[in-house]
Amino acid sequence: MDIAVQTGVTKTTSGTSVLSLSLRSKGAEEVLLLLQAQAEERAARTLEEECETVVRHALLETEGEVWSRLDGALKEMNGLLKGLLLSQAVEDVHAIVAVAEKDGMLHVSHAGRGEAYLVRGGTASQITEYSRGKPLSAFVHISSGPLEPGDAVVFSTQRLLRSFTPAQLMQMAQRGDRMLPEVVGHLDGERETAAVAVLGAGGQAMAETPAVRSSLALPSRRSGKRMPATGRFASYGALIGRTLRSFTPFLLSAARGARRSLPSSAGFMQTVRARTEQFLADLRHPQRKRRAHLLLLAGAVAAFLIIFLVVKLTVTSQRSKTRTELGILVEQINQEIKTSENRRLAGDVDAANDILQRADAWAKQVMDNESGLFRLEAMDLLDRIRTKREEINNIVRLSPRVLVNLSSKNPSVNALGLVGVADGEFIAYDRQSWYHVLLNGVDDPKPLADDGSIIDGAPFPRYKSQAFLTTGNALIELQGSQPVPMKTEDPAGWATGKDLETYLRYLYILSTDNRIYKYERLSNRYGTAVQYNVNGDLSGALDMAIDASVYVLKEGGTVVKLFRGENKPFVIRHLPPDALKTAVKFVKAADSNFYFLDPAKSRVIVLADGSPADEASYLRQYVLEGEQIGKLQDLYVDPDESHLYVADEKRVYVIDIVK
Repeated sequence: MDIAVQTGVTKTTSGTSVLSLSLRSKGAEEVLLLLQAQAEERAARTLEEECETVVRHALLETEGEVWSRLDGALKEMNGLLKGLLLSQAVEDVHAIVAVAEKDGMLHVSHAGRGEAYLVRGGTASQITEYSRGKPLSAFVHISSGPLEPGDAVVFSTQRLLRSFTPAQLMQMAQRGDRMLPEVVGHLDGERETAAVAVLGAGGQAMAETPAVRSSLALPSRRSGKRMPATGRFASYGALIGRTLRSFTPFLLSAARGARRSLPSSAGFMQTVRARTEQFLADLRHPQRKRRAHLLLLAGAVAAFLIIFLVVKLTVTSQRSKTRTELGILVEQINQEIKTSENRRLAGDVDAANDILQRADAWAKQVMDNESGLFRLEAMDLLDRIRTKREEINNIVRLSPRVLVNLSSKNPSVNALGLVGVADGEFIAYDRQSWYHVLLNGVDDPKPLADDGSIIDGAPFPRYKSQAFLTTGNALIELQGSQPVPMKTEDPAGWATGKDLETYLRYLYILSTDNRIYKYERLSNRYGTAVQYNVNGDLSGALDMAIDASVYVLKEGGTVVKLFRGENKPFVIRHLPPDALKTAVKFVKAADSNFYFLDPAKSRVIVLADGSPADEASYLRQYVLEGEQIGKLQDLYVDPDESHLYVADEKRVYVIDIVK
């Protein structure tokens, strides 16, 4: 089979490299290697050269079955990728390796977000394994199947269904050689980086063909070649047909004999017994045993055919029933999305979120169905549900700009938090040191204490200092950039804490035994500890914020409000389901909004303070996107709420707050 291959790459950004390579083996096999890596230039070049060397050696220069050679090559590349990722020389990898044999058999494997799509007979379907969550930067599966004349296969290191619909891929495939430039141009227009390749089969590459079922969409999980379902049924049908044609005369003869000697109901059992005895005698007779054997074989074939047809009809009936049920469910999901929009326009945001949550569960039910029906429709519905949910809940997706890079001063920095000083000025700190940040500049790290590690810090505006809680039950204040150990008059010393806050002339410590201790700041020391909370349940407490009242964030997203130590009811209105479930830190601007940090989903949730009504209301979310963003550690808001600062382990980012 004639196979044509085109390769190309999009424009790249800083820190990203792409490689699109097409090779031909001695056995006329077409080999593709697509690679996209997030790494520095030297590490990326090393990765590309090593991967190309592995492909050339293991696939082009080695003898043996294609699938085995491909499996060996992937194992070598996985070892290479694991070493580079563990050493942090490479941050992320997305790749495709494909081999097309000269008889049309195609083998594909992918790593990361690499994907392949088969365009056949007016339909486009994904032929690589679909993975939820963050994709694994390793080759795990091999998908194998035969190509047919007129097929087109599109390979990409990024998910194309974010930029194209299956219908668009099918239309572009009909344009033949123009498909690759159109795909690359469209991705460049959307500023998507990817390595792309297009493979056309059968001479008239990517031409229109009649609608047929895709057998390439049946993946095999590292288990060798697997015959497509259509091929298996065709083989079974041919075998049964040949057997029946061979024994048709004997079957007709047996049927005529049965009609001539059809017994009455009274003598039915006697006739059956006589026929059985006659048949057993024929099996032992030298001249008649051949005929008996043929009749026995024909009966077995007929019984098998009947059982096969019954099973086939049952499966077909069940599949038809499943198709109908899933079709109805897809229509219901579409209707639910429209209903949620109507509820939003009516101002009932809570009901709109509940409807979308139900639609999301139904769409995932369609996706997980074993039949594979309506899977593309379910993927489109999930994208629509996500878009509608973000529109209803005022979710802002952005790539924050880097304010300062702490690793430029200390490559091994692992930042823990931020402490505000003034507008555009704050202190960033890790376990041992503190970094002074002013506008977009950062000073060299300075040690805070000779003994112990920093647990938490908080500004003390009344005394123009910053307080830090350290291990070993110690408290240190930065006074004019000078660390000063502080004492307490409490005979038991400082409480063992996990969070520190200040308000007016008081310092509050959230202890490890889930209590709040209040200390009064004196001239050069602190008074004795007073237990603040009276009846509030602080089990599972994570963080606290103070603004006349004390607010405590607990595991699971519960917020407890304390006033003068007593528990007060606190309600959050219009909060999307589970919005605060994985939040771990929060801050509160004076007499204004709450800002909750959710590192698990790289976002900040904003609530409007409804005091003195003992309530808050949901406003919006900021979702931080970008390859360089690590695990978020802490946040800080300017006093005038014009800028939001968020820190990960290495960098501090700034976000312009939407009023």
